[in-house]
Amino acid sequence: MSGNTFGTVFRVTTWGESHGPAIGVVVDGCPSKIPLSEADIQKELDRRRPGQSDISTPRKEEDAVEILSGVFEGMTTGTPISMIVWNRNVDSSPYERLKDTPRPGHADYPYEVKYGIRDYRGGGRASARETVGRVAAGAVAKKMLAEAGIDVVAHVIELGGIRACECEMTPPEIRERIEETPVRCADPDAAARMVELIGEVREQKDSIGGIVEIMATGVPAGVGEPVFDKLDGDLAKALMSIGAVKGVEIGAGFGCATMRGSEMNDAFLVSDGTVVPETNNAGGILGGLSTGAPIVCRIAVKPTPSIASPQKTADIRTMSETTITIQGRHDPTIPPRMVPVAEAMVAIVLADHLLRDRGSKSVKFLLNRAYHGD
Repeated sequence: MSGNTFGTVFRVTTWGESHGPAIGVVVDGCPSKIPLSEADIQKELDRRRPGQSDISTPRKEEDAVEILSGVFEGMTTGTPISMIVWNRNVDSSPYERLKDTPRPGHADYPYEVKYGIRDYRGGGRASARETVGRVAAGAVAKKMLAEAGIDVVAHVIELGGIRACECEMTPPEIRERIEETPVRCADPDAAARMVELIGEVREQKDSIGGIVEIMATGVPAGVGEPVFDKLDGDLAKALMSIGAVKGVEIGAGFGCATMRGSEMNDAFLVSDGTVVPETNNAGGILGGLSTGAPIVCRIAVKPTPSIASPQKTADIRTMSETTITIQGRHDPTIPPRMVPVAEAMVAIVLADHLLRDRGSKSVKFLLNRAYHGD
């Protein structure tokens, strides 16, 4: 199977299956002398792990990470960083009876057609559990970005049609606010209504989707590559590579289709000797390069495909139509647990482009500090 590695200089390779012995990731290309510990990784994995609230899957996994290589005496060594998380709380029995009946909304059928064999336990490689590796790699990227003064934060802005009020808080303020609610929404009133709706949907044996917004601040102007490796192009690919994401927009996104040029264009101003955009309809990116304004992305996340209501499908062994009811432990909604995953993918892209863009002052500072300890 190809397609398990992402990035050009900062390269991330995830491995493992949902119900296999373990899952993990290898990060190659991280500069040396970046402070890094298992606690740094664990903090992010704890935000993603299952069973953390009443609105998530009841599967209980500690998701305790072990760093196997690439770190010595609390510092990255510049060699590949390998990390592993053992799967402890595995129950594959509900999937035995579904091995010949692909679940609607899942990748079961195309995997079967492509490879002629698949690990049907919990979705195997196509399971959301694969994102453990992404979040662990994202934690490494975040440590690197912090050295350059870059912060990445995501939050749920819509769930099941309930929309949060527009947020004008800074990323640190948003981060503190969203961790106060299980739906990770910075608007407390909307968050309360979201939690209530999730309870209703769960009783109806159904699920809901939503929208997650990701912001990156502190990214200097000029980061990215033109033409085929545009910064927004790589962000779109990274975010679309997350299972359950069906749409990505940058800045004004699809809203720009109904705007006029005079409305869409961000005028440039001069502030403290620096050129800055007056507005940010471009989402911090023009021509594939950062403008210095906050980078703003939003992703549309589909409803959890595993629902307890009867669904029509086909039996690929007998080639007949049938009906299935999915049992097991599943999230009634995905966006709240998608937040740390989306942050991780944006952080990985930014780390990769910073290392590629060695002409940037922030990267020179980063590399000098990493290699020389300045």
